[in-house]
Amino acid sequence: MASVEKRDDGRPKPWLVRWRDEGGRQRKKSFARKVDADRFRAEVEHTLNTGSYIDPAAGKITFRQYAERWREGQPHRANTAARKKSLLTKHVYPVLGDRRMASIRTSMVQSFVTALPLAPSSARTVYRTVRAVFRAAAADRVIPFDPCVKIKLPELPHEEVVPLTIAQVDALAEAVPCRYRALVEFDAGTGLRQGEVFGVEVSMIDRARKVVKVYQQVQPAAGGGTVVCPLKAKASYRSVPLGDAMLAVLDAHMKEFPPVEVDVLDITGAKPVTRKASFVFADEAGRALNRNAFNETVWRRARAAAGLHAATQHDLRHFFASALIREGLSPKAVAALLGHADVAMTLNTYSHLWPGDDDRSRLAIDKAFRRDVPHMRPTPDN
Repeated sequence: MASVEKRDDGRPKPWLVRWRDEGGRQRKKSFARKVDADRFRAEVEHTLNTGSYIDPAAGKITFRQYAERWREGQPHRANTAARKKSLLTKHVYPVLGDRRMASIRTSMVQSFVTALPLAPSSARTVYRTVRAVFRAAAADRVIPFDPCVKIKLPELPHEEVVPLTIAQVDALAEAVPCRYRALVEFDAGTGLRQGEVFGVEVSMIDRARKVVKVYQQVQPAAGGGTVVCPLKAKASYRSVPLGDAMLAVLDAHMKEFPPVEVDVLDITGAKPVTRKASFVFADEAGRALNRNAFNETVWRRARAAAGLHAATQHDLRHFFASALIREGLSPKAVAALLGHADVAMTLNTYSHLWPGDDDRSRLAIDKAFRRDVPHMRPTPDN
């Protein structure tokens, strides 16, 4: 319980509130007026009784101090951890880093987001990290409230996906070194994410069921090399059908470039392990492809040679999605094959590619206005 006492020593704030926090430590705070001391005592007792007590001194920690503590405690993969550290150091700490957590208000967060000299998508990424820090601080009861409420984010430009044509896919396949031509074709024929296609091992090709089982990915490791990681989300674990064309691509590729066993660091399980792996698409030594090196030395040159200067490997995934849509697959089926968490994500990206809506709407109105259909314009009863 808290208590209020008056000190008769001429101090400007004679009223003293004493209480013990949840850890049993003695706390105190002084006030100039008894009414304020009584109000504070009641608030402290209420929060202690309801389990919502926040130490008044906790919010004195700076944003930088708390964010670093938060960052180091996250189960981020090496690449994600490096990106978070860079993002906070470059964009957040110069503005919010030295401010006390309890002093940061919603208006300050809004001003920070508005002033970010970044593209809308990048600004949103920075904001999501800031919001995660404040949510953790509120959950830890470092601050009494989360200031990231009703923050207006920069509008994302509306850019419709324009899928590659089969001729453009062929051009990219011709532009890469022979070792990687099948990778381009296989990626366009399965829609795997870059890390997923790099992580395909021979054992993941199920020829009996004619599918590739997607349950891991390869990402760059801190300090160089690669690591076999879990997929980004539960929905990403899936099996993608392989038609005769893709099986033929695999057969020809593995005949010309037979997979070899290499040691890999695998962190998909409860504990990291080093094991043997045979990657379908690998470098000259059979090692898993490193995204950074591949994009710089292979993909960048290939897209320039093919005259597709803006193309990324993700555009092969868009090609796959567009091919499914042209054949009439439902949004739910496309989402499942792409490994999207929900159908809304698929529709947000590809809704403009589903064919037939304009034609069906024209036909519907044409039918409604047909004059030779009696039930459309019934005559009144006499």
